[in-house]
Amino acid sequence: MQIGNREFDVTHHTYVFGILNVTPDSFSDGGKWTGLDQSLKHVETMLARGMDVLDVGGESTRPGYQKISSQEEMERVLPVIRAVKERFDVPISLDTYKADVAREGILAGADLINDIWGLKADPMMAKVIAEGGVACCLMHNRPEPTDQDLIPEILKDLEESLLLAKQAGIPKEKIMIDPGVGFGKTYEHNLETLAKLADFKILGYPVLLGASRKSVIGLTLDLPADQREEGTLVTTVLAVMQGVSFVRVHDVEKNVRAIRMAEAVRERGMLHG
Repeated sequence: MQIGNREFDVTHHTYVFGILNVTPDSFSDGGKWTGLDQSLKHVETMLARGMDVLDVGGESTRPGYQKISSQEEMERVLPVIRAVKERFDVPISLDTYKADVAREGILAGADLINDIWGLKADPMMAKVIAEGGVACCLMHNRPEPTDQDLIPEILKDLEESLLLAKQAGIPKEKIMIDPGVGFGKTYEHNLETLAKLADFKILGYPVLLGASRKSVIGLTLDLPADQREEGTLVTTVLAVMQGVSFVRVHDVEKNVRAIRMAEAVRERGMLHG
């Protein structure tokens, strides 16, 4: 899969999206990277520690988040995207579900649109991505958790997003999917999703896992967001062992190390399984 000017071997390796939240109210690191200088320093640090793709977000999507206008979101993310493009050679993912923000983000240099509503929140989003010629991540989400059998329901919902992408003309090779841990799911749903990540490969697309520091870890370990790194590392190892292609994380260095260790074990097992 190609994102920006970089080719990713989505069959044999798990890559790291490093999170840059330029928001004052994100659940884990709100307000830490709202200044441009702080943001660029953090990008530089994450790159040095092994980040493969930078994921920039301008609106918190934690439970009960405060929605902001497209204009405010653009004021937060566009200067960062432009500055990163000028200084660093790294593919940029823009985390937004608004088509107008996505359009401007692509013009500023975004290489991938990461849509937490899987093209369903804004009817223009699929067209913007197709016309922009960029990659996309289609995440599973729903207003309320399902009371049906979980994995088949997630697959059905994702198939709806994939159909929207196809109808808009987004090439298959530019699409990855995200089962949406922490979105429209109960605690038990989130655990089941993590246990069955391999099931989502049946759709035929690279899978991204975004579980870093999320509530499923906090509830399991009874820990606040800034103390959930060990739990996050477990989800990353689960991802590697189940063939997930990308993980979206806050602590790049520790997750890169966990991936290397898990891949070494997995590859040895495949040789002698």
